[in-house]
Amino acid sequence: MSTAGFHEGERTIQRLAGVVDEADRLQGMLQPPRPGGGLGAVLAARSFAVLTGRDHDGTLWTSPVHGEPGFLVADGTNVTVHTPPPAGDPLHDAPVPQHVGLLAIDFGIRRRIRVNGELTDGSADTLTILADQAFGNCPSYIQQRDLSVSRAPGHGADAGYPRDTSDAGSLRQDHMELIRNADTFFLGTTHPTRGADASHKGGRPGFVRVEDGEIWWPDYAGNNMFNSLGNIAVDPAAALLFIDFTTGRTLQLSGEARVEWLDPSADEGGTGRRVRFTPRWIRSGEIPLHGDLLSYSPYNPAVTTPRAA
Repeated sequence: MSTAGFHEGERTIQRLAGVVDEADRLQGMLQPPRPGGGLGAVLAARSFAVLTGRDHDGTLWTSPVHGEPGFLVADGTNVTVHTPPPAGDPLHDAPVPQHVGLLAIDFGIRRRIRVNGELTDGSADTLTILADQAFGNCPSYIQQRDLSVSRAPGHGADAGYPRDTSDAGSLRQDHMELIRNADTFFLGTTHPTRGADASHKGGRPGFVRVEDGEIWWPDYAGNNMFNSLGNIAVDPAAALLFIDFTTGRTLQLSGEARVEWLDPSADEGGTGRRVRFTPRWIRSGEIPLHGDLLSYSPYNPAVTTPRAA
């Protein structure tokens, strides 16, 4: 898997957005990583992350992983996850080898690290990722939260993960309510040769819309690298993860996404870009996490009622 600069999808979105020169200044972030150095210390301090990868049927998912600080360990270019997704999660016992994306995030200090690479080993206790990319992202749109374990996990293979599955991908009313009330979600995407990626998306409650069985959100201004949108431009496979930080409820969706271009004044993003997602598979469940909201990101635009695209 080569990381020599931006791939064709990222370049396409950068050209359409008119930010090629700005993006070129960030290409150094795509050089081979050194997660065992300063990034290793940052990873070791995290207690929550999300993982993007494929299940045994080849379906793309984004799953939560969490543990006491130290559950993420970087050694050279290897990153070990000591609490993989448990039984009941679609990425439990994920096939090896495969390309995966890991996003470690600390809501309290609004810090996030992306690690993309190859899953080289996996068991019930650990996952090992050979990192191909590892870099930090800006704190924009991260809501400040105090995360904690909300209750002691139960016993048994499915403890903490009661789930139901809808292969038809139809959104229920409770799914739609969780999505529409969300101020945070996670997006998983992939590229056929450059691998998988997990990213964070945030905004004021209501920034994610549900219309006619589809989900869309405005693409807010970011670092101009367009890792996620660039992947979608090449491969529409995408996975979403929503978490209700009050109850621990989770909603995982797998389907296809596309980038829409419109008048920049059409919604609060101001960029002229939206992402529209069609769910195909849905998993709902629960994790033993609670996150008290301390403050919204000062970068969040106000949510407005959009004109028709």
